[in-house]
Amino acid sequence: MLIVMTSYLCPRCRVDSPTDALTWCCPKCRGPWDLEFTGGPVSLLSLASRRNSLWRYEEALPPMPYAPEVTLGEGRTPLVPLLEGEEGSVSAKLDFLMPTLSFKDRGAVMLAAHALRLARNGTLRRIVADSSGNAGTAIAAYAARAGLDALVYVPEGTSPKKLEQIRAHGARVVEVPGDREATARAARAAADEPGTFYASHVHNPYFLHGTKTYVYELWEELGGRLPDTVVVPAGNGTLLLGAALALDELHRNGLVDRLPALVAVQAEAVSPLAAAFHAGADELLGPAPARPTLAEGIAIPAPPRAHQILRAVRATGGTFLTVTEDQIRSAQRELAGRGLFVESTGVACWAAVRAAARRPGLTVVPLCGAGAKTGLAH
Repeated sequence: MLIVMTSYLCPRCRVDSPTDALTWCCPKCRGPWDLEFTGGPVSLLSLASRRNSLWRYEEALPPMPYAPEVTLGEGRTPLVPLLEGEEGSVSAKLDFLMPTLSFKDRGAVMLAAHALRLARNGTLRRIVADSSGNAGTAIAAYAARAGLDALVYVPEGTSPKKLEQIRAHGARVVEVPGDREATARAARAAADEPGTFYASHVHNPYFLHGTKTYVYELWEELGGRLPDTVVVPAGNGTLLLGAALALDELHRNGLVDRLPALVAVQAEAVSPLAAAFHAGADELLGPAPARPTLAEGIAIPAPPRAHQILRAVRATGGTFLTVTEDQIRSAQRELAGRGLFVESTGVACWAAVRAAARRPGLTVVPLCGAGAKTGLAH
């Protein structure tokens, strides 16, 4: 089987590394990798006869020879209207209907397919991941599908339902005292051990090339066009940066002639990116205090890809919005009253759109995780 090789590339230092190496970050600055890969054009007309998963966009995805062994049928989630009106409409993409009940499946399947290739090359012994819950669950599930051992680090106090789900897939769980950043540090120390693949949804760019299918699906669903505004949550920015990759590829390949505004949402309690954006800064002003928030999945005090996130939002003429804890509670209950039970992190975008002035045209928000994972916020 012919495998087209790509390379990791540090966006800051321009250092590169082969993707069959287990080096999980730039050896010079310790920053996250990008991937030297740009998706090719996808024919809208050809999609009708393709399999109903994110792999239907294979021209846009890095070569993944073992994808058929790893896929769980992820992708192609519904787009449903929430608000209609002359001043603008809002639709929701139901990514909580993924196999593990969160959008993280889009990236996890890519990491698992890549890890399976490394395992069959004899370079990989185990997978390590860190997560506040959803990414760890997705990595555990797809590692199980690939027949690989996984060790998942989570913050102490992670939702018991998420821990049960991770363990159910056969992964070992390590609960780390402290905040989300302490969990990441523990996982990175384990990732430096020989034979370990760090299945990081933050540092490994294969994950971003999975999440970009979110926008490809919008493009297909809307008949070859894009919404006017795409609202995304921003903790580590994995959905946002995947969306930015897709927007660039669709425009570069002549498949769209205009780009939507990317609007990023953070919890007011932990909002370092929003603070930097509104201060006009290109980098974080400093780590955010680790205050408690119901939106645990985006409570990231110092996201490693902050510079890329800020640049991506500005490039589209977008902005940052923040939401309070009361707005999150209210939004979760309102959506549940409409038949959509979404976890508290997953309702942040809807909470932000409800509170902000309505944007013209079509706005799309993601509902990223199922409410069954965390229960109703109190």
